[in-house]
Amino acid sequence: MTKTMFLPLLLLHQSTAAASTSVSTECTVSTMDDYPVPVRREVYGDGRIFDISHRYTMDMPSWERKDGLGRFLWLPASMKNGSLANNSLMKLPTHSGTHVDAPGHMIDRYFDAGFDVDTLDLEVLNGPALLVDVPRDSNITAKVMESLKIPKGVRRVLFRTLNTDRRLMFKSEYDSSYVGFTTEGARWLVKNTDIKLVGVDFLSVACEDHMVSAHLEFFESRVRNFLQFNSFSFP
Repeated sequence: MTKTMFLPLLLLHQSTAAASTSVSTECTVSTMDDYPVPVRREVYGDGRIFDISHRYTMDMPSWERKDGLGRFLWLPASMKNGSLANNSLMKLPTHSGTHVDAPGHMIDRYFDAGFDVDTLDLEVLNGPALLVDVPRDSNITAKVMESLKIPKGVRRVLFRTLNTDRRLMFKSEYDSSYVGFTTEGARWLVKNTDIKLVGVDFLSVACEDHMVSAHLEFFESRVRNFLQFNSFSFP
């Protein structure tokens, strides 16, 4: 088992090399043969950002589908076709790729009351996180959680599992044998740790056989601002 500290979603890596890099704060574009090339900055001041979210593609896995996500982006208005402006259209399930589960995802009374992602605590979503390697022969059970010995005071944990080794997020066909939390594992975490945010490396925080019950263990502890951040990858 290895443990590493990260900042979730966008990882800020401090380095002396980055600190010595001079980067303009103005909004500019590079040019190549008089054709504009956008500058996509990752270095800011003395830090470097690593985006650990998944790139959305047509062949990325989608829930219970064999052929991947499919087409999700269109350009109904195009200047090349005579439109006054370029205007894109995106249509895809919100439970795709790297995402956060809203409290109303599996509790209908929360859904009716308007507990959507706008109600999530940004102070929980942002900050240092502990990266933990989970034993590769098990779902995340109570026994596994206890063996990880996550220190008290840690509020955000990213769980790296066999899903990463199998590269499940890079295969089009949905694989129901992915690793996730069991009900007992989720309950142990809620009762015995200070964790408020859980990150996992596939489309669901709960394993297939404990889908509803494990989710409910997390969602019903919303008073503790418990959030889920799903399916991450590392550079």
